[in-house]
Amino acid sequence: MKFNYNKLWKLLIDKNLMKKDLMEKTGITSSTIAKMGKNKAVSMDVLGKICLALDCNIGDIVDVIK
Repeated sequence: MKFNYNKLWKLLIDKNLMKKDLMEKTGITSSTIAKMGKNKAVSMDVLGKICLALDCNIGDIVDVIK
């Protein structure tokens, strides 16, 4: 199973935020951001933190690729 976080990167651009800003708002690490940059799985806890920080739903930031 693969994941695609392109929606998240676009949302950051739309909100005029950088990955560094996301890390500060959520407390997630640079290694987690790197995993997401490679479209690898991250925990639901991480996705939940991002959704709370950006006021969105999980479907707004990630797609599951078959």
